[in-house]
Amino acid sequence: MKISARNVLKGTIVEVVKGATTAHVRLDVGGSVVTAAITNEAVDELKLAVGGAAYAVVKSSDVMIAVD
Repeated sequence: MKISARNVLKGTIVEVVKGATTAHVRLDVGGSVVTAAITNEAVDELKLAVGGAAYAVVKSSDVMIAVD
């Protein structure tokens, strides 16, 4: 995976909470937890689940989740 964002933090998913349309994904990055709000559809497409590895991609004021 190659992206333009320079702030990429690898971590482990510790919680996925789906709402009506938006999910909150919590990622443990070296003892700090980063939370991203993404669509339920993105959670399903990326197959995000507790215990899985993922990346917090920080670009400007947004936090996104990425996987290999």
